[in-house]
Amino acid sequence: MQSVMLKAKLHQARVTHAVLNYEGSCAIDGDLLDMAGIREFEQIQIYNIDNGERFTTYAIRGEEGSRIISVNGAAAHKASVGDKIIICAYAVYDDAELASFKPRMIYMTADNDVSHTSNAIPVQMA
Repeated sequence: MQSVMLKAKLHQARVTHAVLNYEGSCAIDGDLLDMAGIREFEQIQIYNIDNGERFTTYAIRGEEGSRIISVNGAAAHKASVGDKIIICAYAVYDDAELASFKPRMIYMTADNDVSHTSNAIPVQMA
């Protein structure tokens, strides 16, 4: 059996650019892509914490070390510079892979520096 699982997450990244007149995509600092294990042209989901928008696009490689998060094309209507977003990538895993599966979660500061990483989400308390 196969399951679609969260592969990687950049949590509370800040939008640095919103470029309407650009081929659609989301440019992400290459260092962050590598850390998260997200490939260039991989489908990603973006969840805008500030306005509630949720949309699908694909990742393109931004300049390493730039901390760029640029929401481009039509998606630029859904995010503004300074918005906090969550960027997620999902993948299909079979039961054998799930035995040792751990997602890569990268937690960001307001400047798009990495505050910490994790492979688990804490249990939510009632």
